[in-house]
Amino acid sequence: MTSLPRGRAANGQRAARRRRAVATVGAVSAGLLVLSACDKPTPMATVTVGDKSVSSEADCYNDGDALKATDLSGCLRSKDIKSITVDPDATVRFGVDPDIADKGWTLLMNGQQLLPETTKKTYLTIPGSVFFNQQYGATGSSTLVSIKEGKATATGLWSFKFKKDTDN
Repeated sequence: MTSLPRGRAANGQRAARRRRAVATVGAVSAGLLVLSACDKPTPMATVTVGDKSVSSEADCYNDGDALKATDLSGCLRSKDIKSITVDPDATVRFGVDPDIADKGWTLLMNGQQLLPETTKKTYLTIPGSVFFNQQYGATGSSTLVSIKEGKATATGLWSFKFKKDTDN
């Protein structure tokens, strides 16, 4: 013989299940609402020197649309720029998300274009000595290096501060 609740006990259990189901649906709906309010993360750029790497989301990004010149200059003066120590004898490796590569990108050093043309590669290597060479516009023991997305107009900017390794 089974012992199923009858009468009021059965109705109470159904009501409890219904309340739990409504609460679950409400929680899921609230979670989806919160997620839909989040901004989509920007593509990432990474700089690697030896066994150390630093990655960053864009300092300026307009979801693939052109950035204003005033926005770009402000981004180059950002205080939130990640830094990495660079040995001038080491190789510096730049890696970008395929989204950046598809639009083409180039390197800026202290705001001036370093590469003669844009590239669509996701990976690029450059000798560390370039970033501290006065011939390329370097001064002192630190350099601001930026990845500029876009060929004719900039659609994104990722910046890194290179600090010269003086332990050698």
